[in-house]
Amino acid sequence: MAEIWFDAQRVEARLSGRPVISDLSLQLRLGESTTVLGPNGAGKSTLVKLIERSLYPIVTPQSHLRLFGSSTVNLWHLRRRLGVVNSELETRFPPGISSLEVVLSGLFGSMRLGRDQSPEAGQIAATQALLARLDLSAIADQPFGKLSDGQRRRLMIARALVHTPEVLVLDEPSRALDLKACHQLLRTLRELCRGGTTLVQVTHRIDTIVPEMQRVVFMDGGTIAKSGSTTELLRSKELSELFKTPLEVVEKNGFRQALPGSA
Repeated sequence: MAEIWFDAQRVEARLSGRPVISDLSLQLRLGESTTVLGPNGAGKSTLVKLIERSLYPIVTPQSHLRLFGSSTVNLWHLRRRLGVVNSELETRFPPGISSLEVVLSGLFGSMRLGRDQSPEAGQIAATQALLARLDLSAIADQPFGKLSDGQRRRLMIARALVHTPEVLVLDEPSRALDLKACHQLLRTLRELCRGGTTLVQVTHRIDTIVPEMQRVVFMDGGTIAKSGSTTELLRSKELSELFKTPLEVVEKNGFRQALPGSA
């Protein structure tokens, strides 16, 4: 049985004093790529904050939250095993630095390379190979501020992968992307799944769930509503219940689209 890297039992969490996660129990395993699906306000992004340790749960005798088997996590060690991508991170980089520097700075957990942060030749070569793998070599020298939304999103994935983490968590990765950029992103996600990276995609969009995803977790009201395989849950009845609106699911080439259903 594959290692459980995320283990939550009856977890509760608050933001600004407001409960956003309640009685959440969930286990995620290495090698099992998973989509966390739910409507806006379901608590999906809060779950990401719990995973990356930017938010801590309320401690109760009945609850626990473990990452890679430990309740107490060294954040630097965690970054080496876990990469997280969200659109908020994109806003923090100086627009004038190169795309290559954006990715290299991920080695140090900074927003740019400081005077005492000098990547070794092997690290630079590995980063250039990573950019080539994600079809980003052509923008390596371009200023970050000149990139398209799609290029930035894939560059954030490259930055998250710079430590070769075992798990990559993507919070609404297709947000604000046009069709071409979204399809480029989906190709990247498929390649990562096939290459052995454990993906966790957090989204409200059914059409961005790649065929390589093995498991779907439904979130609603700050807790887990259902969990199962894509064939079990990505169906008209189940999705209509989750999103509380009539939906009809159509499938093509392993992808699914939710169309308006009859009331």
